[in-house]
Amino acid sequence: MASDTLDINQKAYELLKEEAEKIIKLIEVQMANLATRKCPLYEEVLDTQMYGFSRQVDFAVRAGLVIEAAGKELISDLERELAKLYEAMNQSNAL
Repeated sequence: MASDTLDINQKAYELLKEEAEKIIKLIEVQMANLATRKCPLYEEVLDTQMYGFSRQVDFAVRAGLVIEAAGKELISDLERELAKLYEAMNQSNAL
C-alpha cells in the first residue's frame, strides 16, 4: 500500500514537472525571438499558464500528492525563468 502511495506521489510530481517544462519551452521560444517586438498576447499566454500551473500545484499539495516544498520549488524555478524573460525584454526595449 505504501508503495502505491509513493508511486502516485511520484507520478503527480512528474506530471507537474512536465507541465513546468512546457512553460519553460514557451519562455525559451520568446527569449529566442526577442528581436521581434514585445507581444502582449504572448505575455498573456505565459501569465495564464503560470496561473494555471500554480493552481495545479496547489491542488496537488492540498491533496497530499506532492510535498509543499517540492511544489513551491517548481513554481519558484518557473518564476525565475519568467523573470529572466522579462529582464531580457526590458533590456531589448531600452535599446
